[in-house]
Amino acid sequence: MGLYSRYCYIHVEMGASSSLFQSYYIFFAFFAPILFLLLNKQRKKLVQSKKLPPGPSKLPLIGNLHQLRGLPHRSLQHLSDEHGPLMFLQLGSIPTLVISSADIAREIFKTHDLVFSGRPVLYAAKKLSYNLSAVSFAPYGEYWREVRKIVILELLSAKRVQSFQAVRDEEVALMLDSIAVSSGPVNLSEYTLLLANNIVCRVAFGKKYDSGEDKSKSRFHGILNDTQDLLGGLCIADFFPWMGWWLSKFNGLETRLEKNFRELDEIYEKVIEEHLDPRRPEPEHEDLVDVLLRVQKDSNQAIALSSDHIKGVLTDMFIAGTDTSSTVLVWIMAELIRNPSVMQRAQTEVREAVKGKTRVEENRLSKLMYLKSIVKEGFRLHPPAPLLVPRETTDDCTIEGYHIPAKTRVFVNAKSIGTDPKYWKNQNKFQPERFLDSLVDFRGQHFELLPFGAGRRGCPGMNFAILIIELALANLLHRFDWELPHGIRRQDLDMEEAIGLSMHKKVPLCLVANPVAI
Repeated sequence: MGLYSRYCYIHVEMGASSSLFQSYYIFFAFFAPILFLLLNKQRKKLVQSKKLPPGPSKLPLIGNLHQLRGLPHRSLQHLSDEHGPLMFLQLGSIPTLVISSADIAREIFKTHDLVFSGRPVLYAAKKLSYNLSAVSFAPYGEYWREVRKIVILELLSAKRVQSFQAVRDEEVALMLDSIAVSSGPVNLSEYTLLLANNIVCRVAFGKKYDSGEDKSKSRFHGILNDTQDLLGGLCIADFFPWMGWWLSKFNGLETRLEKNFRELDEIYEKVIEEHLDPRRPEPEHEDLVDVLLRVQKDSNQAIALSSDHIKGVLTDMFIAGTDTSSTVLVWIMAELIRNPSVMQRAQTEVREAVKGKTRVEENRLSKLMYLKSIVKEGFRLHPPAPLLVPRETTDDCTIEGYHIPAKTRVFVNAKSIGTDPKYWKNQNKFQPERFLDSLVDFRGQHFELLPFGAGRRGCPGMNFAILIIELALANLLHRFDWELPHGIRRQDLDMEEAIGLSMHKKVPLCLVANPVAI
């Protein structure tokens, strides 16, 4: 019998006065929180007595937050250079592990993948993913397994990805034609983002959602850009969860989140309503909304899908499906314009492979080995999510003899791993040739190249993104000769990165496109 229960028992048996009972109640109410804090402090001391990985000294309350300046993946790389590829930080109230080498990544993904399969609850992600209904942000468990299975089977399997070939062909052709009639330099950052958004829109919704006089932009695309900014921004509430709501109210984040959430929800409601309309024409192919609504009606499914679950999955598809493709395409084109000999070799390969044709078709991509090497090199130097999606340990474990506590946030620095001199010669140079005689790939089996992660929480949309990137790149190189605007030298091209969910080029890439006679 607990102390409080024993007291209550004696209190009744002896007929103690109510005032005495109230005194004891006040005593326990006052000292219980203090006792809790003391026990929690003792628990933390016990954890700290175990050997944690090395890391920099921390300050009270904020820990190591003051050492994250500018781009987080670069700050973490500088700290890892000093403290090692397995580094422990305290970011606010959050214990954090940073992985910066292929060797450590291999041990984690091969030996401890289950323990490292959790996801932290991030403030903006929880709201915009409909209480963590998206595959990317869902906690590890039955819901995540079942929804991931549905998404892979119905949208991201090799067979389903191939079935969307006509969509990719049409949207790439529209992009090429639009570039061809443009006057002056073209903003490739906008064109590639629009391409990826339109493809995902048609695959997920069954149609594009353009509006207004300017068909190159739409309200939906603008809302998605805001969503990506909110998810990718540095959110102080993520480092102090116990006061997250107050901090977000104070700095205006809550207002921005609510506005963006309402705008997204309004569009999703309209899309779902259109799909449920009995007068809707029978589609040629099921889109993602069709699939999710069908699964929702199926009583034999292991989980019951709500409307919020469907909306969360849709948000995931757009955030993961558009940024990856467009971001990498822009970085690759920027590297090619800075390395004209590489671009010339790639154009020669593409044009020889499709002689006499106006466009590169998907069945020709398998022959373009140098172009595939360029894409790999683009992912190595410019992984779209340099720290991947944060993970969280679900249990205690030991790595390299160090204790890793449960509920530790984990960042895998894919940018650092991709430029590790132990595995890469001339690691900071754009040299696609390095992959021509190499078996190293980005599909999660070679830990020195991890732009899509690995293990259970690796990105399931890799095949979807790769086809868009290869097809768009091949056609851009086939259809046009590219050069910088007048007065800008190759060495002066701004290659600065922007802070965000994906590692965008900070300054949009604007190039002159000269159509080639086919």
